Amino acid sequence: MLKYLGRISLAVILVSSLFIGYSFAKMDDGFGAAKKIESQHFTIYYAPELNPDELAQELGIHPLDKIITGSFYQNDLGGMIDTLFSQVCDILDMQLYSFHGTIKICRDFKQVSGIYKNLFDRGLTDRHSYYVYGLNTVYVSAEHFKREILGHEIAHAVETYYFAVSPSVKIQEVLAGFVEYQLRKSYK
Repeated sequence: MLKYLGRISLAVILVSSLFIGYSFAKMDDGFGAAKKIESQHFTIYYAPELNPDELAQELGIHPLDKIITGSFYQNDLGGMIDTLFSQVCDILDMQLYSFHGTIKICRDFKQVSGIYKNLFDRGLTDRHSYYVYGLNTVYVSAEHFKREILGHEIAHAVETYYFAVSPSVKIQEVLAGFVEYQLRKSYK
């Protein structure tokens, strides 16, 4: 009896490992070769041909923004994105201290669209950025790497992480739109 129980357990373990491997394989987004930056709240991947200093400048985060969020100013891409994360949390009044997500900065719309097609088996129409809950990852194209757009997508990450039960998609869009509006308004 014990001999059969051991064989059954081994079979269950082998079959389980196949399904686990398959589920991780299905979550491969096809982003490809990338460079990586670690920050307090994000692991940031960017296409090798992109310059992280230029991307950081595109965000338009000022030293005063960092001071207002209560942190030391870092002039690198990771520091700027962490500052933006803090701003988004402040706007939503949803403070997350242990959050860690992923941001993937694609070289262009074609790459963003290709990843979307790879993940969801359908085309991407007019969006140049999106958040994938199952991967806790924001995808954005380099030409649309702006504070307001990235803040909108980070808001989706904050909303899904903050609530035990995620709000409906319509509510998430309203809140993310509010964040985008506040970020646009703050620099006019």
